[in-house]
Amino acid sequence: MIRVYLGLGANLDAPLLQLQQAVNALMQLPQSQLAAVSSFYGSKPMGPQDQPDYVNAVAALDTHLAPEALLDELQRIELEQGRQRKDERWGPRTLDLDILLYGEEILATPRLTVPHYGLHQREFVVYPLLELAPALQIPGIGALAEIALQVPRNGLTILAAPQV
Repeated sequence: MIRVYLGLGANLDAPLLQLQQAVNALMQLPQSQLAAVSSFYGSKPMGPQDQPDYVNAVAALDTHLAPEALLDELQRIELEQGRQRKDERWGPRTLDLDILLYGEEILATPRLTVPHYGLHQREFVVYPLLELAPALQIPGIGALAEIALQVPRNGLTILAAPQV
């Protein structure tokens, strides 16, 4: 099994509930076992500011699924929870599931970049990830604990603990 870290985010249609439903769906993934989920964090939108605040978390998943097979499963979950893909980048959404890290692999395919681009610059990823894996080394980037020292919290707050 490979340890994978996933980013979870939502800001539409009861975002806390959306994230909890996503956690429940992750527990049902084939050939996979959910290992841990960070707290749910409230964060300001990264893109257009005329949208609701986000709820974000990071999940640790142990899986036998290949990277793109896992991506297919995550996109299926997003669609089941009402995700509508639009051209607008960083716009509002019911659910966003991202593969942040896939073991220690560095991948660049037309569908998937791992480590996730921008991972080391986004407080809503860095701090939930730090909660789960404080000693983590991000392939090609460096120690997560060192990265966290450079990333401001920007009002990031813990809202709730997930039900697992």
